[in-house]
Amino acid sequence: MEPSDEVLCRRVAEKDDAAFDLLVTRYQQRAWRLAWSILRDAEEARDLSQEAFVRLYQTAGSFAGRARFSTWFYRLLVNLCLDHRRRQRWWRRIFAADGVAGSGDAGSLLERQPAETEEPGEALDRERALKRLWEAVGRLSPQQRAAVVLYAEEGLPTREIAAVLACSETTVRVHLHRALRALRSTLPKG
Repeated sequence: MEPSDEVLCRRVAEKDDAAFDLLVTRYQQRAWRLAWSILRDAEEARDLSQEAFVRLYQTAGSFAGRARFSTWFYRLLVNLCLDHRRRQRWWRRIFAADGVAGSGDAGSLLERQPAETEEPGEALDRERALKRLWEAVGRLSPQQRAAVVLYAEEGLPTREIAAVLACSETTVRVHLHRALRALRSTLPKG
């Protein structure tokens, strides 16, 4: 039986490198996806998700176990991403004034394989719909994007999303409601 994330975190606090490697393996893709949903930049998402793992290694002893490990780790990652966005905001304004800022390549958020029985036309339609969906998600606020990814991709309940985003459950429900309303208004019916 595999050890729980919480047990692994306690072992990381004792500087158990094998436990750390296992947590990285379990959370690496999810951490990148969450960071990307906030930052919308593949390289920054990679850098900050790696920084979150460094912080995890350094601060694992502060994990008190009052919440699930995933909630604690996602909170650490979201804080890093939001702090990074705040620090970078003034740089973007300076470069934008000089006409230097670029849009950057966000890359593909999801790389899903089509079902084996799926027709090529259906796969293309699904891929286009997914692309339009994530483009619409990209226009949401960072908090709404994070709430959507944590809810839809990670399957977290609103209580845990609230802990990750450091807000109330009501605020999470408002973020999700507004995000859904915005997505419905921008995506074609059908």
